Amino acid sequence: MHDIAAQITRQRVFFWSGKTHKVTFRIDALQKLKRAIVANEQKICAALAEDLGKPELEAFVSEIALVTREIDFICRNLRRWAKPQRVRTSLLNAPARGSVRCEPLGVALIIGPWNYPFQLLISPLAGALAAGNCALLKPSELTVHTAAVVSRIIAETFVPEHVCVMQGGPELGQALLNEQFDIVFFTGSTRVGKLVMQAAARHLTPVILELGGKSPAIVDADADLDMAARRIVWGKFFNAGQTCVAPDYLLVHDKVKQALLDRMTARISECYGPDPQQSPDYARIINTAHFDRLAGYLADGTIVAGGGMDRDARYLAPTILDGVSWESSLMQEEIFGPILPVLGFNDHDDVLELTSRRPTPLALYYFSQDAEKQRRVMNAGAFGGGCVNDTVIHLTEHHLPFGGVGSSGQGRYHGRASFEAFSHCKSVLKRGTWLDLPLRYPPYAGKLNWLKALFRWL
Repeated sequence: MHDIAAQITRQRVFFWSGKTHKVTFRIDALQKLKRAIVANEQKICAALAEDLGKPELEAFVSEIALVTREIDFICRNLRRWAKPQRVRTSLLNAPARGSVRCEPLGVALIIGPWNYPFQLLISPLAGALAAGNCALLKPSELTVHTAAVVSRIIAETFVPEHVCVMQGGPELGQALLNEQFDIVFFTGSTRVGKLVMQAAARHLTPVILELGGKSPAIVDADADLDMAARRIVWGKFFNAGQTCVAPDYLLVHDKVKQALLDRMTARISECYGPDPQQSPDYARIINTAHFDRLAGYLADGTIVAGGGMDRDARYLAPTILDGVSWESSLMQEEIFGPILPVLGFNDHDDVLELTSRRPTPLALYYFSQDAEKQRRVMNAGAFGGGCVNDTVIHLTEHHLPFGGVGSSGQGRYHGRASFEAFSHCKSVLKRGTWLDLPLRYPPYAGKLNWLKALFRWL
């Protein structure tokens, strides 16, 4: 049984010691974390294969390389980010100097998901360490092998007063949320995200929620269809579709719909062979409960490609469904699996209206050669982030903050945004003492007109 309150207290005492405030301490912690990840690369990949059937290349690229590159990027820039940032001040406050100082919040709770159980736990940790916090990690109970590797890596790399891991199911998650942390970082479903936010509100704890939603891929009539087919198939079926920013449904112009479907069907065979179940490059569904949910969606349309399944092996083929309606059950919630429903459209303006009326997605992808149409789609409605003429890869760019909006989440991380997400940016105004105008002090008689004139001039 975990003594959560005692562990948080130990971490608070360690934080109050001031050790984590030193930039040199933070960089050293990040570099130790990277060395531990590199040393355990094969164990991490093996655990991901056990939990998700994840191919080694996908495991390395999406779970290991993304994290180690993030750590390198943070270490190169942390000293500059951590310095007080000078800002301009107005003549109203002269003589004065303004600055913004980013300070650590304290003890962070990071709750990870099962679909990328290493990256989506350790990448937020890098941000928490960069900002100078202590952290308590809770990996998903559904990926037991990866959770065990993470727990061992953290235990061998950090003292538990600085960073620790607690393993358990929903009961542990609820118990952790009953305690007071200084920030909670959660990655998972919108449903659970609401519960996390509700629990954090009792303590007025700030939260970062990385959720999901139905992310559309829109292919217009003038798109490069060969490229669109390659990039949509890759983005959708990477990790067997269990990616929060995977294209959830496809909107394609009727003029090119059949041509695109033909290319995507051929592309699936090129990537995974005539029988994807035998492919070493295709992952598996996390468990039978999710498998059964996904299998139920296959009746909602006409199977254009795929449709094969093996419940015992948790295998569901890369599948494209045509003849889907907006009222179909698989269009009411995020699919989070290797099923891509296809809907057609005729008018560019209609598709903008259709997508803008739906809950805000975590991502949106648009394929077109027309710069004006690209601009209109990117400006048309709210979504977390996205790509023009590609899918998924925007989350790999350290210079781009990553996060959702509305029902797809709140808060941003990656790169500098990770450092700022786990920091309190404190504003400080330092006034000079050689000038002190009496206009602001009582008595106010006869000063109002002077102040009005001053504000007009400023």
